Amino acid sequence: MNPLIFEIVKEGRNAPLLMLIIIMGAAFYFIQRAKRGIVPKIRRVPGLDAIDEAIGRATEMGRPVFCSHGIADISSATYGPQTIAGLGVLSYVAQLCARYGARLIVPVRILSILPIATEIVETAYKVEGKPEQFRKEDIIYLSPWQFAYSLAYMSLMERERAAANIMIGAYWAESLQLAETGYRVGAIQVSGTANTHQIPFFVVATDYCLIGEEIYAAGAYLSKDPLQIASIVAQDIGKYIAIIVALIGALLSTGGIDIIVKALQS
Repeated sequence: MNPLIFEIVKEGRNAPLLMLIIIMGAAFYFIQRAKRGIVPKIRRVPGLDAIDEAIGRATEMGRPVFCSHGIADISSATYGPQTIAGLGVLSYVAQLCARYGARLIVPVRILSILPIATEIVETAYKVEGKPEQFRKEDIIYLSPWQFAYSLAYMSLMERERAAANIMIGAYWAESLQLAETGYRVGAIQVSGTANTHQIPFFVVATDYCLIGEEIYAAGAYLSKDPLQIASIVAQDIGKYIAIIVALIGALLSTGGIDIIVKALQS
């Protein structure tokens, strides 16, 4: 037997392998349906309503909206999906800012994302029929260094007196610094990250927070990308299966039947 195959079917890995196959099968099924125009529906994440409120408030005050997609590289296998979700939210924010006439400032840390963010915002203004209002200079490359980026971001918010600060993506130690600065300048703040060690800071310091995988659902919902939506639905199926197996296993184990436990250990 091929050593690689032996490692895959090693005892204790069969159950995770089976779950992986089920999720991949569900993803393939829903993606193929989405390509044919049959897109599954997902609910709107409640925190997204706060984005409309924040941009409306910024428009009334005549002060700018800040929108950040996080500090992770889009090519990162681990954190890239958070950046993609943040860019999906950026597209929605840019459309609302163009529609209402609010100034939008986008701080960027990763240089390779700068042209992507610029194209997203410019396209949003064109879609709203206001290409002349697009300000390329407001898509700002700050620094590749984490805390230099954070310092520049904070300085921008202080100088421009941000009325809204929207942060959706991967964040680390700079999360609380940015959120505290937004609070200090009186900005209404909407945040979200899948980095669990930073969620408590966002929950405490911002007005609205998307928790964990809600940012992926938000990004897919706002982008209207059929493939992203199909992937979200497939992942949800895996979660439903895990919850059902856990509940059944707990009930059976309570009665002294360990068939589920043994199956998961196989």
